[in-house]
Amino acid sequence: MKADIFQEEHEMFRTSLRKFLRKEAIPYYNAWEQDGIIPRSFWRKMGEHGFLCPFVEEKYGGLNTDFIYSTVLIEELERVGAGLTGIGLHNDIVVPYLSSYGTDEQKQMWLPKCVTAETITAIAMTEPSAGSDLANIKATAYREGDYYIVNGEKTFITNGIHSDLVIVVCKTNPQANPPHKGISLLVLEREMKGFTRGKKLQKIGMHSQDTAELLFDNVKVPHTHLLGQENMGFYYLMDKLQQERFVVAISAVTAAQSMLELTMKYTREREVFGSSISKLQTVQFRLAEMHTEITIGQTFVYELVKRHVKGERIVSEVSMAKWWTTEMAKRIATECLQLHGGYGYMEEYEIARRYRDIPVTSIYAGSNEIMKTIIAKQLSL
Repeated sequence: MKADIFQEEHEMFRTSLRKFLRKEAIPYYNAWEQDGIIPRSFWRKMGEHGFLCPFVEEKYGGLNTDFIYSTVLIEELERVGAGLTGIGLHNDIVVPYLSSYGTDEQKQMWLPKCVTAETITAIAMTEPSAGSDLANIKATAYREGDYYIVNGEKTFITNGIHSDLVIVVCKTNPQANPPHKGISLLVLEREMKGFTRGKKLQKIGMHSQDTAELLFDNVKVPHTHLLGQENMGFYYLMDKLQQERFVVAISAVTAAQSMLELTMKYTREREVFGSSISKLQTVQFRLAEMHTEITIGQTFVYELVKRHVKGERIVSEVSMAKWWTTEMAKRIATECLQLHGGYGYMEEYEIARRYRDIPVTSIYAGSNEIMKTIIAKQLSL
């Protein structure tokens, strides 16, 4: 569908990005899936062409663009494959923390390299025993002179292998009551002693997206690497999770569109009893239903993007978008695989990969059950 949120400059950006991805990503994507990682060389090419963190201010190397440019990036990367989600995380989830809460000195130190991909970022929230319940994380950071001493472990970390700069969510005041008031954000760098990678995690889908465990054993982190104020980390997380869930919703709608396009092409080409199966009324109805759901989801998401760009706080609405679009995309994946018949179960068909990739969207960035809890609170239930 044509949306009024995209102006001429956004579409020019999209055209340039598509051309780049057709040359630099699409021919290699299946190999990246086999390798289990997106090469750093591709990240660097993204940076060279201005496709990393375009929202960053010009004085730090960015283009000072709005979130609609980010929407274009999220959509076009998803069209290639969900394994590129780590770039979206770098662009629109992690680096915004540095941009919003970093001092000028910190921004000068970190942002330019984030724009060029000399530095790849991650954010370490989830722990083996704490996912959506961030207030009960166990990782600690004790102040010792000019340093924080960080201990703990994190898991399911997107960009865990590649990341050079990691925002670590940790307890700087474990005795705080309530617990969320003792959380801070510390920025750790790859070469810090005691900071190691655990195993690279093997996932059902999103094979080219590196996901890993991160381990911290008495890591000495300079106090100048504290992001924002001490013990304010939980509030920073709550502020930025709105955009993180936006990224997921935009990706889910785009994935659903891609799956429908694949399936429409297949049903037109696949013949049964002398004619294409797209001529069967039952198939037409199923395609029409999917097209309707996707259009409804995209219309809602685009309307929220406009409000987000204006700076509105729409936590409840974004929670609605995140849970509904991801559940919708899972339904679309099942329908589309079914309409591919036996071929849909074959690895050589893209729908098989899409079917594997989509389920995690209802889990990360806050599970869909948590999204409904947020909405329920807004209803004063």
